[in-house]
Amino acid sequence: MIKNILIISSNYTGHGHKSITEALSEKFDIVPDVKIHVVDGFSLGGSTLLKVGKMYGPITRNSEHLWKIIWDYTSVKENFVNHLIELKIRTRFLALLDQVKPDLILTVHPNFNGSVLNILEKNHIHIPFVTLIADLISITPFWADPRADYIISPTEEAKEKCIQFGVPADKIRVLGFPVRSRFYNQSPKEEEPYRPGKPLNCLIMSGGEGVGNMGKMAKTLINNFGFNITIVAGRNEKLQAHLQKTLGKKYGDKVKIYGFTQNIQDLIANSDIAFVRSSPNVMMEAVSCNTPIVITGALPGQEAGNPRFAEKYHLAITCDSMNDLVPTINGLLDNNVAMLKEIKKSQQQYRDPQIPENIVRFILNIPDENLQPAGVVHNVPHLNKINYES
Repeated sequence: MIKNILIISSNYTGHGHKSITEALSEKFDIVPDVKIHVVDGFSLGGSTLLKVGKMYGPITRNSEHLWKIIWDYTSVKENFVNHLIELKIRTRFLALLDQVKPDLILTVHPNFNGSVLNILEKNHIHIPFVTLIADLISITPFWADPRADYIISPTEEAKEKCIQFGVPADKIRVLGFPVRSRFYNQSPKEEEPYRPGKPLNCLIMSGGEGVGNMGKMAKTLINNFGFNITIVAGRNEKLQAHLQKTLGKKYGDKVKIYGFTQNIQDLIANSDIAFVRSSPNVMMEAVSCNTPIVITGALPGQEAGNPRFAEKYHLAITCDSMNDLVPTINGLLDNNVAMLKEIKKSQQQYRDPQIPENIVRFILNIPDENLQPAGVVHNVPHLNKINYES
């Protein structure tokens, strides 16, 4: 069985990669004799590459157009980008391998698939290599290197994209999107969230980087529906200060404003509706909390297909512009909140607290898996004893 795992993640390109790593770490940590070592892949490239990783936040906050250009350009320059990253991380990565001596390498960031596989291949190093895709549907070819031993996909849609990129189907396992356990361990909400005269509690957030028209949205929801509003501005301290100054003064206790917070699961679970951009991590966390979602935007590139995906499975509805906000909410509240109830029911059917456990079980059994029919996941001692609260 695998005993020593190196996980290559990212701390600064949004919060999703780190959250996925934490979701898996919770399960790895309860398996006796299994050790994990987590590294920020950008740190392996020294200060230069780390600065590149830290640019993700400012770029996606301030210039989605520029991010789309970067996404489109790099997606057709896969080999070139992999080679550049390979050159930057090679020395530190080889030193890290010597230090950690992993039995398996797991990547949860697309930039460290082809680059790391190049290094392993050129140095004749044979270590099982697994990629876990951190996007739902609009995946970059950097996720789909056919040299990986296995690719763990969150959705059938992402699996089909991998196949289109040239990955053999038998290397892909669809095991779902891992979410940290605290998003499932919430008290059940009341069956009837909306009653005449009772304002709904609504959460507005845009992922870790805090982008979007959150202030204007809050004003519209309060003025038209009397909702109680909680806003999470993420790491965007400038936006947080601006919202506190403008909204706090006008609306008082009707609005609560937070920056980056560690108890986001409580804020989501205590909300009747979550207004979010289509970050896969944020969306799946809201689904895990069984909180209906209104999608208010999508980052070009990796989030482009997420609104359509969420609506396909009735996990959310999409509001394409501020002009559509009032009609969208009216639609949710019509017919005794029928649409709100439908979304909640679909989320209950879709969410699965065992996804992280299933991924960990699959990874820990990879050396034996080729002895079994494709798709079989073995039982791992101790993991079977995990109790979940839904």
